[in-house]
Amino acid sequence: YAGNTEPQFVMPASCTAMRETASVGDRMQRRLMKGVDDLDFFFGDGAVDKTNCVTIDWDLMKQVIFKYLRAEPEDHDFLMTEPPLNTPENWEYLAEIMFETFNVPGLYIAVQAILALAASWTSRQVGERTLTGIVIDSGDGVTHAIPVAEGYVIGSCIKHIPIAEREIGIPPEQSLETAKAVKERYCYICPDIVKEFSKYDGINAFSKNDFQIDVGYERFLGPEIFFHPEFANPDFMQPISDVVDEVIQNSPINVRRPLYKNIVQSGGSNMFQDLDRRLQREFTVFFVLLLFCTSDSPFSPSPCRCRISHHMQRYAKWFGGSMLASANRKNKAFCLSVKMSKPGTRVLSGLET
Repeated sequence: YAGNTEPQFVMPASCTAMRETASVGDRMQRRLMKGVDDLDFFFGDGAVDKTNCVTIDWDLMKQVIFKYLRAEPEDHDFLMTEPPLNTPENWEYLAEIMFETFNVPGLYIAVQAILALAASWTSRQVGERTLTGIVIDSGDGVTHAIPVAEGYVIGSCIKHIPIAEREIGIPPEQSLETAKAVKERYCYICPDIVKEFSKYDGINAFSKNDFQIDVGYERFLGPEIFFHPEFANPDFMQPISDVVDEVIQNSPINVRRPLYKNIVQSGGSNMFQDLDRRLQREFTVFFVLLLFCTSDSPFSPSPCRCRISHHMQRYAKWFGGSMLASANRKNKAFCLSVKMSKPGTRVLSGLET
């Protein structure tokens, strides 16, 4: 809810439905299989995660909201977020669903990068709080560099790199095969389950030593793909620091210096220890080279101090939305519900984004 510092519930991103067997046109029936009518939907750990794709299914979204939100939508204004380069059709359909199906009194659709910038205010002085900066948003599948100037996203300068958390860990399909191999090779039936537990309490049954997991080179080689993406993708060799610098250089000249001064990290893949220090060092090298190249010019630029990161990285976008919704709770920043002239007609003239 608005005003909280942490989310009360993290909604699972994995969602699946039963195989479609009915005729075209009946969405709900197509998800049902004979004999399992009471198991229409599965969420979270009960679902098989479908990776490497974006699935837009509003019927499943309805089930998620009613099962996990446990609140009356008619009694609350809603703040929803949209990713960079989102199509207008998606948020128009979202507004239609929220107004027509859930009958929400108010709706605000915010850009995730702007909310991440707002979340960084907790580590800034009052005079340093601004909505101008560049957001490095790195999730599970892709990393975006998003420039924002005075609360407006510079869409033409957004860049992404195909490197994220998925390339660091074990692919889901490979982990399933590994689990299958372990099951077939090491699982067995024991005569007494209680006595069998004592054999594995801290002692390896094969080596007779304490259980240990050696993590060496992997600790720093995994996150290094952000600066050497060729480790994971031979077709992409531009490090994240170069991508961010290119985004800033492609932005209007009057906002380049403010963008360098406010670089915000967002997303779970940005939580690696000392990632902000590494970026700080990379940009310091850029500044030194720039000053050296312009040393003979009569109009040499003044040094610029680069500031990176803040402590609300994990839930930066959520916390920024909580701050925004809390600040606008007593005014009409949220758009009001409008009557639809016909069922399914999108009338969104009063929508603020």
